[in-house]
Amino acid sequence: MSLHSLPLFVRLAGRPVILLGEGEAADAKRRLLERAGAVIVGEDAAAALAVVAIEDEGEALAAVDRLKARGLLVNAVDRPALCDFTTPAIIDRAPVLIAIGTGGVSAGLAAALRQRLEALLPAGLGRLADQLHHARAALRAHYPDGATRRRALGAALAAGGALDPMREDADVPRWIAGGQAIEQGRVRIALASPDPDALTLRQARWLANADRVVFHPGVPAAILDRARADAVRAAWGEAMAAHDGLTVELEMA
Repeated sequence: MSLHSLPLFVRLAGRPVILLGEGEAADAKRRLLERAGAVIVGEDAAAALAVVAIEDEGEALAAVDRLKARGLLVNAVDRPALCDFTTPAIIDRAPVLIAIGTGGVSAGLAAALRQRLEALLPAGLGRLADQLHHARAALRAHYPDGATRRRALGAALAAGGALDPMREDADVPRWIAGGQAIEQGRVRIALASPDPDALTLRQARWLANADRVVFHPGVPAAILDRARADAVRAAWGEAMAAHDGLTVELEMA
């Protein structure tokens, strides 16, 4: 399944960004850029990114053309077809940032989803991220093998796990001290539906933690996309080398 855009987090602190336009839309973009530490500059300045928040259609199109001719990536407010990049709705649980985008087609939908997720995500989510960051050395010492370490973290961070991000009391040092069972071996999933949303929580967790995914004919790409991006994928019947860790076999029921 292809992506209409590749989500990226860009560090803008101290970097120039061109902003053209006046009014509410331009003011909103200015606040967002300044919150990210960007330096707002005019059209003639050197920059890599530009935002065009001009209401007049002709003026906006002309400005977009000029900026793109210079090689800049442009965001044209309320004109998604002209955008090289879009700005998402943001949930801030520093250092965790969650961005919700619709490719520019519905800012209202992105805002509504942000409000729903804001109510669900615990305020302490950033604290969990900081704990994981500071525990990197301890994690490497406890799980020297990278694949084993990743599986342990995956199991702990899964729904109901010791470090479930939806919990307020997750404690990384306590989890490391207590040890963690590692999922490994081979799991076979007979899919009842080609819809990835029909996966059970356990099936979704297996896919998310799999080191290798073996799929039979007929398994849709949308299901395979639920596996880790760096998991090895192999069609059924392909020659495969010996492999440690967790292998998930997929077939349609």
